[in-house]
Amino acid sequence: MVRRLVTLASAVVLTALVAPPAHAVDSTETVPATGTFTFTTGNGILPTWEAEDIVLVGSAPATVTTTSTGTTARVRMPLVAKTGTANAAAGGFRITNTGTGASVRCASPTIDTRARVVDCVLGDGSSAKLFAITSIRSRARLNGSSTITSIFRGMTLKINGQAMADMLNEELDSYSFSPYVTVGTGDLVTTRDR
Repeated sequence: MVRRLVTLASAVVLTALVAPPAHAVDSTETVPATGTFTFTTGNGILPTWEAEDIVLVGSAPATVTTTSTGTTARVRMPLVAKTGTANAAAGGFRITNTGTGASVRCASPTIDTRARVVDCVLGDGSSAKLFAITSIRSRARLNGSSTITSIFRGMTLKINGQAMADMLNEELDSYSFSPYVTVGTGDLVTTRDR
C-alpha cells in the first residue's frame, strides 16, 4: 500500500513538472497579435534609388513617410498575427521604377526573428525572403497579466543574398540592389494574449 502511494505521488509530481500550463499557447499555433513593424531606410539608399527613378510606396494599411529632405523613408506596418517567432503584418510596400512602371511588391510580410528574414508575397503570388535580418541590437519581453509583448530594436536589414539582389535589379532595371548594403534599420513590437 505504501509503495502504491509513493508511486502515485511520484507520478503526480512528475506530471506537474512536465505538463505545460493549461493556458500555454502552442508555438506552432497562429494567434491574433497587435503591434507594429517599422523600418527606416539606411543612409544613401533613397538618393541612390532616386538616381534610377526608384521609389518606395506603402500599401494600405501600411504607410511610407519620407523626410522633407528626401534622404530617408520610414515604412510602418501594423501586425495582425503571430506564429511562434513569425509576425504577420498587414499591407506592405512596393519598390517601383517610375520610369518604366515596373515594381516589386512585398505584400503581407512576415517578420521572423528566429529565421531572421522578412518574407513577402510577391505580385505573382509567390513568396520571397526579400530581406535578411543580419543583427538585432536589443530584445525584451514584457509579461503582463493577460498579454505578452516582445520588443526587438535595431534590426539591421539587408537584401537577402545575391539571388534576391539580382531579381530586384532585373525586375526594376537597376544596378542599385546589393546584399552587402544595409537597406534599413527596423523595430518590431508585438503583443499577444497569454
